[in-house]
Amino acid sequence: MPPNPTGPTNRQLRMLSRFLRKAARANSANIWRVVAEFIERPRRQRIVVNVGKLSRVVGEGEVVVVPGKLLGGGLLDKRVVVAALSVSPKAAQKVAEAGGEVLTIPELVRRFPKGSGVRIVV
Repeated sequence: MPPNPTGPTNRQLRMLSRFLRKAARANSANIWRVVAEFIERPRRQRIVVNVGKLSRVVGEGEVVVVPGKLLGGGLLDKRVVVAALSVSPKAAQKVAEAGGEVLTIPELVRRFPKGSGVRIVV
């Protein structure tokens, strides 16, 4: 590691970012490159999304990726598939109660390698 590294120093975030950039190149899917750029931001600029915001901006049955943390504030009344860097237990419970599914970002990339139909919620 160089003396003044740029990007995340967290090894798991660096590996996830590298995985997303490889997936973007291999599948010609720029969505994964954009998600990697969000993940590489400084910690104070990380994305935090509440379940209530998902309910407002996402339609029934959509697939979304949150390049940050998903929190349990608000109500969710739509079935959605969500992938996020981290998910609070309350948010995971609300997504499951609405009939949706919570995935990790690598699971989402393997399920939708081209990124078609996947939206980024920031």
